[in-house]
Amino acid sequence: MTKRQVIKAVLDGQEPPYVPWSFSFTQEAHERLVQHYGTDQLEPFLHNHFLGLGNGIGFFEDVGNDRVRDVFGVIWDRSIDKDIGIVEHAPLTAPSLKGYEFPDPLSDLFFADIPERIATYGDRFRVFNIGFSLYERAWTLRGMENLMIDFLDHPTFVHELLRAISDYNIAQARKAMTFDIDAVHFGDDWGQQHGLQMGPALWRKFIYPELKRMYGAVREAGKYISIHSCGDVDELFDDLVAIGLNCFNPFQPEVMDVATLLPQYRGRLTFHGGLSTQKTLPFGTPEEVRAETRRLIALGKAGGYILSPAHAVEGDVPLDNMLAFIDEALSQPGFGG
Repeated sequence: MTKRQVIKAVLDGQEPPYVPWSFSFTQEAHERLVQHYGTDQLEPFLHNHFLGLGNGIGFFEDVGNDRVRDVFGVIWDRSIDKDIGIVEHAPLTAPSLKGYEFPDPLSDLFFADIPERIATYGDRFRVFNIGFSLYERAWTLRGMENLMIDFLDHPTFVHELLRAISDYNIAQARKAMTFDIDAVHFGDDWGQQHGLQMGPALWRKFIYPELKRMYGAVREAGKYISIHSCGDVDELFDDLVAIGLNCFNPFQPEVMDVATLLPQYRGRLTFHGGLSTQKTLPFGTPEEVRAETRRLIALGKAGGYILSPAHAVEGDVPLDNMLAFIDEALSQPGFGG
């Protein structure tokens, strides 16, 4: 089976020949692997099963002083976080879309390299990424504190804003699905260490209806749906499965009971993640990382699981710990390279 076929088997509720994986790394961690392997072409060493298309965080213009501007007009401070940054300026200074113009969702920036990448990595499961896809896009445009107040004081504006964002995403997803891709991945953090940032009632009132629209557009095209949401959001799984979700990431072990949820949802929802980036990877020994990786592989052998650290591996993870989980994944019986 190709890597693409293995992922499809997992998403379809079948038992795979081995537990597939897809790993990602922040700039600092990536550079450490580049130095170790002696090349910036890491895929021959990682054998990732996902081919990421589009761009998970978007495109940015350098405006100087460690600041960048995204295509939505948000200015980010990257003086500390070099990968994404911290929002410094949100363009919607009032609860209104008057005078604001959304960027072009069909810009060639998002699609130009898709044919070449598919030709290069044709054996992999093709995923088009839409980052900051709804709630996150809303609060980056408006400011998080402002948006939280708007949920209560300006609900009509919030519905209008979220509808405009989902229209943008649907247009972009439909364009992406004209290529030979397998899934659309929506990135959107709703959780914190305990519960939802906005609470379940507001999530169901504002977020859920637009998710249903976006997921519906993807499912109508016969593609899979994958999402990312950090934090304690397992109370939403049944709602998400009901509107078509196939794969959930990052499956954080600090906030979710991995061993319980995996068999509970097997056949209905696939989990991607699970290896602790808060504890085991930065603070464990290489053997502890190996042991935790083997435990996750054992839990996932029956299906419903894609191995990965719970988030892009950070720069505080020792090289030996990175090599440990990579080696355990590649050493599985049944994987032929």
